[in-house]
Amino acid sequence: MIAYLFQKLGYGVLVLLGVITLVFFLFNLAPGDPVRNLVGENASQETVANMRRKFDLDLPVPARFVLYVNDLSPLAIHSSDSTSRAFFDQQELSGFKILPVGKSWSVYLKSPYLKRSFLSDKSVAAIIGEVLPGTFVLAFVSIFLAMIVGLILGIFAALEKDTFWDRLILFTSALGMAGPSFFVAMLVAWLGAIVWREQIALPYSVLLYVILLFFLLRKSTLKFGTLLITRSWLLTLGLMVGVAGYFMLRGLPSSSFLRASLVLPGTGLSMTGSLYGVDVWRGEFLDLRNMILPVITLMIRPLSVIVQLTRSSLLDVLQQDFIRTARAKGLSEFDVIVRHGLRNALNPVITAVSGWFASLLAGAIFVEFVFGWKGLGQQMFTAIENQDLPVVMGGVIVISMAFVVINLLVDILYGWIDPRVRIS
Repeated sequence: MIAYLFQKLGYGVLVLLGVITLVFFLFNLAPGDPVRNLVGENASQETVANMRRKFDLDLPVPARFVLYVNDLSPLAIHSSDSTSRAFFDQQELSGFKILPVGKSWSVYLKSPYLKRSFLSDKSVAAIIGEVLPGTFVLAFVSIFLAMIVGLILGIFAALEKDTFWDRLILFTSALGMAGPSFFVAMLVAWLGAIVWREQIALPYSVLLYVILLFFLLRKSTLKFGTLLITRSWLLTLGLMVGVAGYFMLRGLPSSSFLRASLVLPGTGLSMTGSLYGVDVWRGEFLDLRNMILPVITLMIRPLSVIVQLTRSSLLDVLQQDFIRTARAKGLSEFDVIVRHGLRNALNPVITAVSGWFASLLAGAIFVEFVFGWKGLGQQMFTAIENQDLPVVMGGVIVISMAFVVINLLVDILYGWIDPRVRIS
């Protein structure tokens, strides 16, 4: 097992090195001058030259890459000469000398150094440290709720196979998968923070119509004399009639009994906000209410995927011989479904959850922009706009490490859940 872990870690280091190499050369060979963007067009040539020297932009791209990897590596070669580009600056680098090499060069063991932002001259590690908790909390809560709700709905859909409830869950999950993130984010923000912020009135006639349509859809076909109406046609006609009826109700006088409504309290949520809010009297404080709308937005698509994967995988497992054997031994249906069926059906679900979690950690840029959430995705987008290469590279490294670590944890989790893939 230890050898297997070291092998996976070795693969992870190679993946990180490949990603760093690709992104570094991609941004350094792209047209544009970040120094000119920083100092402006009217700056003197001396100022530009000093800034390029400060950020090592006066060196050839291969030399810059070697210096960057040397700063990033925990085991690196540095010089004690303050004029050297590889000088071991105690204020920037945290580590100690382990082996002298030549007169002024030594091998150091240190923490990785991500350099400083071109734009703010602030440590990249500090910049990422400020925004990463917001993205991590948002991603973790979203994927956790999506997994819990998705497993429950997927199990229920599998047990109610080919019934109305099964088709309703599949139809709803298909809608969730089809919705683009930017559209869902704007829709959730509009409904939760504008339409329903104070209160919302639902006419009783609309509620009764929805309930009637719901019960009609439970039948596969409706027969009116010689006319047969399938469920899909009934749903289409029902939605058309419902939309037309809603606008007709809005045209009636407010005193009409058909306009009588059920008034629901508002959400009281703001459209924008981050994990921490700022109050004039209290200062900075933890504001968990700001998470509600972004979490709902982020969990819709992974929830839909988990529901469908759980359903299909559980249906396949329930057809296996060992399930019939478990039932023949007299085990309760709960033990059969949960302990034997679900446990053997979780592998594809875990793969999907790990992939979605890593993707959310990469930064849901559209969601963070719509809700004004201070996170890694928004920070990286701003850095790309301003050609702030150190911040972009730091974000890419964090995201790549997240993928490597999560994949390693998933491989270990496979062996714990499913003995068939356990490594001796």
